[in-house]
Amino acid sequence: MARFDEQFKLKLVQEYLDKGTGSKTLAREYGCQVSAVEDWVKLYRIHGKDGLKKKYSSYSAEFKLSVLQHMWDNELSYGHTAAAFNIRNHAAVGRWERSYREGGFDALTPRPRGRPKQMPAPTTKPEPSPEDEKRTREELLAELNQLRMENAYLKKLRALSSQAEGNVADKAQIVQELRQQYPLAGLLAFAKLARSTFYYQLKARQAVDKHQQLKDIIRSVFARHKGCYGYRRVTAAIRQTGKTVNHKTVQRLMSMLGLKSLVRPKKYRSFKGEIGHAAPNALQRKFTAGRANQKWVTDVTEFNVAGEKLYLSPILDLYNGEIVAFETARRPAFGLVSSMLKKALRKLGPDDNPMLHSDQGWQYLMPAYQRILRERGLAQSMSRKGNCLDNAAMESFFAVLKSECFHLNKFASVDALQAELTRYIHYYNHDRIKLKLKGLSPVQYRTQALAA
Repeated sequence: MARFDEQFKLKLVQEYLDKGTGSKTLAREYGCQVSAVEDWVKLYRIHGKDGLKKKYSSYSAEFKLSVLQHMWDNELSYGHTAAAFNIRNHAAVGRWERSYREGGFDALTPRPRGRPKQMPAPTTKPEPSPEDEKRTREELLAELNQLRMENAYLKKLRALSSQAEGNVADKAQIVQELRQQYPLAGLLAFAKLARSTFYYQLKARQAVDKHQQLKDIIRSVFARHKGCYGYRRVTAAIRQTGKTVNHKTVQRLMSMLGLKSLVRPKKYRSFKGEIGHAAPNALQRKFTAGRANQKWVTDVTEFNVAGEKLYLSPILDLYNGEIVAFETARRPAFGLVSSMLKKALRKLGPDDNPMLHSDQGWQYLMPAYQRILRERGLAQSMSRKGNCLDNAAMESFFAVLKSECFHLNKFASVDALQAELTRYIHYYNHDRIKLKLKGLSPVQYRTQALAA
């Protein structure tokens, strides 16, 4: 078989694992055997890059016996056994098994390399030594039990640790697991572990995790918000319950638990063109308001479910980020925007005359839309053409919505998405806390301000 270097093997393994290319295709394309590709993949999965390096090893008889014992106990093939022990030639395992069955333990002893210096003397059957004859059955059983103990220890060590000897904690764990089957003194001696160290490790393993309750709370908050909260929002949510907690502690525990907030994917953007008269940019990117119903922003976004499209048109209050009103439709017709606008206007008090900012979408340039605003006394503001940053507050809401609602779920139909959007917007207004609102949801913030 041709020799292949480590980089070549790694390239094939990565194509197999990352791109899903089959072993037969890779073997045909790169001119190697299918079995070789499969062996490299097995070695990489178990041992990483070390499994692909060239290896020249001479194995002791004890090691060979432990390999065979592992194979027999777990009913493994030669290939899987070789991969588990990082043995490059799985045929060697078969040779060891045949040798052991024919000649026992002595047949596993490696032969000296090179030509013998002199002709070997005629082989004669050695006479049994007096010491061997004196060994009792109990002594032989004790030796067998010692070998079994050592084999069991090594088997667990390989399964638990990638290190040759394992660390102290690993050794203590293995000894604890085997002490019901074998004498503790023998296990400690073979593991080279002091008795005091062993009991210290046991005590450390049994120590109570002082953060266990906090970990459970973090998991609960993270799951309730479907993985949308990072450590800052999780901290704020926990503090709302009256529990004092440091955000750095929450960050560290979330890292230990493997809890990471979602990364928002890029949003879909489309430009509809320019129609009619555009209002000036009166908002000027001042995305804050001193009271409710002072500044509103709006836009239309698109969703695609199995080839069908759904359009959402909301109005957001810049005072607290609350969605004042929204409407969904299968087509981006003018009725989508006008219906949403009428819903929002019904929520205004007699003295409320907010500025309504949008982009230069064709719906907002329609004379009918602008007439509704004039009749109600609302000032119209528009972003500059092609400048999404002028309506960044609305774009930010769409990014959060698609990250936490749309991309997290799989929808069988547009109707299912429509129902989920209604649920999420209610959650966004009433339950989803914002750090800039002092850890309150938009509705909680507005209600608290009215009560003050």
